[in-house]
Amino acid sequence: MSADPTQTLAFDTSCHLFDGCGFDTVAPGLHSFLFKPLFGDADSNLYFNKTMLLALLGSIIIVGFFWAAFARPKVVPGKLQMVAEAGYDFIRRGVVYETIGKKEGEKYVPFVVSLFFFVWVMNLWSIIPLAQFPVTSIIAYPAGLAGLVYILWVSLTFKRHGFVGAFKNFSGYDKSLGAVLPMVMTLELLSNLIVRPFTHAVRLFANMFAGHTLLLLFTIASWYMLNGVGIAYSGVSFVMVIVMTAFELFIQAVQAYVFVLLTCSFIQGALAEHH
Repeated sequence: MSADPTQTLAFDTSCHLFDGCGFDTVAPGLHSFLFKPLFGDADSNLYFNKTMLLALLGSIIIVGFFWAAFARPKVVPGKLQMVAEAGYDFIRRGVVYETIGKKEGEKYVPFVVSLFFFVWVMNLWSIIPLAQFPVTSIIAYPAGLAGLVYILWVSLTFKRHGFVGAFKNFSGYDKSLGAVLPMVMTLELLSNLIVRPFTHAVRLFANMFAGHTLLLLFTIASWYMLNGVGIAYSGVSFVMVIVMTAFELFIQAVQAYVFVLLTCSFIQGALAEHH
């Protein structure tokens, strides 16, 4: 197996059970999440790699889909417009209206819809042939999205409540707490301004990272054990690949939903009056 940690192959295809090479030499690891630059220089951090390509293609697909669906909207929608409207309406009514409310939430619908479909498509790359990699398993992408939500949330809080009101909102200020108020305010500030955005990003990243690792594990094991009596074990592992792929389809949608649900929860908290 190549010693290059930025290899694009996750394992050595010539290694099988009973061939004298251990599974630890072919098992997935951090190297499975690293890719050589398609062009540019990795040493200078000015490069373009597979994950960036998938993120760009995903963005183009999303914009292209909604453009095609709504460029010439019809009173009696066609199939493409019907699917787009169903997806848009699901997020608008099922997430934004339910969390923020119709009056306050309407202006945030385009942002939340865009966020949901972007995260979902970035997750879906995990099971797309040739791509087979969830972009959101690279922490920079969930962190960037969570950072965008964080900036919106904090700015809305200050805009709605002013400096003093925002401080009370973030710190959970309640003078009735008495002597424990300083401790409560400190914990609330840490929780709201540091822990919440951190967990917002890590929740998505960790689920996609773990899911991709499991898929790699069973896929590579299926090939690794495809030798001699190991064929029986390989069959079981391949069944697990199918099961895990179906499970990942569910998790990918759920994680996109949870990400925008938390986003709406943050926005609602920014707009709500402090008591």
